[in-house]
Amino acid sequence: MSNLIIVESPTKIRTIKSVMGNDYDVTASMGHVRDLPAARLNVDVKNDFEPKYAVIKGKEKLVEDLQKAVNKYDHIYLATDPDREGEAIAWHLATLLGLDMDEKNRVTFNEITKSGIEKGMKAPRAIDQDLVDAQQARRILDRLVGYRISPFVSQKIRRGLSAGRVQSVAVRLIVDREKKIRDFKPEEYWSIDAKFSPPGSRRVFPAALTADEKGKVEINDKASSDKYLARLDGAVYVVDSVKKGTRRKQPAPPFITSTLQQDASRRLGFQARRTMKVAQELYEGVNIKGTQVGLITYMRTDSLRISDEARASATKYIRDTYGAEYVPDKPRYFKQRNNAQDGHEAIRPTNIRMTPDELRGSLSSDQYKLYRLIWQRFIASLMAASVQNTMKVEIKAADPATDGSEYCIFSANGYSVKFDGFTTVYNVDDEKAGSMLPDLKVGDILKLRELLGNQHFTQPPARYTEASLIKALEENGIGRPSTYASIISTILAREYVVRDGKVLKPTELGEEVTKLLEKQFPKIVNTKFTAGMETDLDKVSEGEEDYVKILREFYDDLESTLEKAKADMKGVKIQLESDKTDVPCDKCGRMMVVKTGRYGKFLACPGYPECKNTKPLIEETGAACPKCGGNVIKRKSKRGYVFYGCSNYPKCDFSTWDVPAGANDKCPNCGSSLFKHRGSLVCLKDGCGYEAKIQRKKKAEK
Repeated sequence: MSNLIIVESPTKIRTIKSVMGNDYDVTASMGHVRDLPAARLNVDVKNDFEPKYAVIKGKEKLVEDLQKAVNKYDHIYLATDPDREGEAIAWHLATLLGLDMDEKNRVTFNEITKSGIEKGMKAPRAIDQDLVDAQQARRILDRLVGYRISPFVSQKIRRGLSAGRVQSVAVRLIVDREKKIRDFKPEEYWSIDAKFSPPGSRRVFPAALTADEKGKVEINDKASSDKYLARLDGAVYVVDSVKKGTRRKQPAPPFITSTLQQDASRRLGFQARRTMKVAQELYEGVNIKGTQVGLITYMRTDSLRISDEARASATKYIRDTYGAEYVPDKPRYFKQRNNAQDGHEAIRPTNIRMTPDELRGSLSSDQYKLYRLIWQRFIASLMAASVQNTMKVEIKAADPATDGSEYCIFSANGYSVKFDGFTTVYNVDDEKAGSMLPDLKVGDILKLRELLGNQHFTQPPARYTEASLIKALEENGIGRPSTYASIISTILAREYVVRDGKVLKPTELGEEVTKLLEKQFPKIVNTKFTAGMETDLDKVSEGEEDYVKILREFYDDLESTLEKAKADMKGVKIQLESDKTDVPCDKCGRMMVVKTGRYGKFLACPGYPECKNTKPLIEETGAACPKCGGNVIKRKSKRGYVFYGCSNYPKCDFSTWDVPAGANDKCPNCGSSLFKHRGSLVCLKDGCGYEAKIQRKKKAEK
């Protein structure tokens, strides 16, 4: 009997083949095989939104070979990834190959290991049409938004812009945060901070003024601060109360897609796309001493479920490695979010005994870092809580010459680790061990070492990072775990948002597009509406909602809103400040503006259609041409590749792929501008030949 297993990625083939043996052939679809062609809407809105799919360009030969091969096998198994996208790919393959949709030919692998593959092959099922419908509905919704609203936005602001059902909400979150930062007015406040020593000791510990005889203290200006300092002049500081206790700190749950992306960003500096690329490699399999092994379970999940087998294996490892006291008294289970899909487990190692250190020599640097993070988080999630000794002290300050009716209260807190528990492996807060306060008793008279009034100002909300944006999207129910990385990549590529170090800032373009959508298409950028749509799609995947009905309601509302927007903004064109220039039009004298056309950016007169004058947009580099001394400018080839050439073209034909080093980088031999070429600075002046390696700046020593 002959069998064919079709997977998405070729990296899985070797592992599956080794497990299943010679009776099984394995091939890969290389991802999606059909999609909606980009040239048109390709959705028949009058016929129940029927999508008009076509084989993806470049996949024709692959599909043809699969179609020819089908008749050679007794059974075809569709083993695409275990999520909505994977289910849709299986459905597209079944359609193209003429397979029976009711046949049990769909298998899923939660992990690419011997046990994971065998478990999947023992439970074939029919393609889940509800999951397919949910994926199709999402794809069609995105196409409707993109192809109906994007042309309107492009017409009103700038050619080539896009709007997206999820991306536009993500941009709005960033824009709204920037508005709050811009509108923020800092408020002044002061603190009274002291340092004390206990009787007979030189040890110093800090405390802060928190209350007086009237209650909680709030100090808003220097005058009030000075009054407290004057009042405390000559005061005696006596320990008024000492409270000792313990607190238990529980570990974080194992990773789901969103928390993996957040922690990889915070701890490793990985962008979301980089995290998912490396996680995909770990899931599909890595060569370990000649054997391809899948190291983690499927990485697109929002479920916190852990299999009994994995839980037992991890518990045994914890007991054997760290001791019985590191195993909790009762097994720990984690509460799922309300809208979590429970089709997969949480992200965990496939074999807990394959420790990061043992695998280090077989993994790339990124693979090792991410695997270690996943391994540590999973192990810690099943370990005992850490226990801390806590101590809170209140110190009463009063002038001994008075009757004691006026006084101030200083508070000090400290803790020490009584039992490290899970923190011996992984601490979600990166919290360092605190310091315990000295052994103090009620009635102890303390020596004042320092007393200061310190000025502070309230701070604006922080800008989003990739990690905090993903968290906000998740909390608001926007998108799904598999889409976060692509959302961020899209809004950066569209230049609606830019990175500034680790933070994300909206551009003027992003703000204007958001403003336009808020006014004309409020539902498209409304978080609650978008989250509600995600809930509806989840209901489709569970067979509780008809996707055609959802599409019809959405489309009818979209069309009426679009018609109103066109009427409201007839003849209106939004001009971005960043597109304005100080270059006068040769024909009418108006200051020209930057436009985007089919072949890139150019200068155009804003008086169009009365004045149709245009000019090429010249981007100067500051470098001088090594042939004639003219300006070296940035150019683009017909295929869109960037190169550099002389502004005196065609009189001077100098051009190069090498990037100009900068206006101040001159050749020490002849004084010509230098260019960067394969890690070196080179002089391109004929007959010079100067070349020097680029010296990397060393980080300043701490």
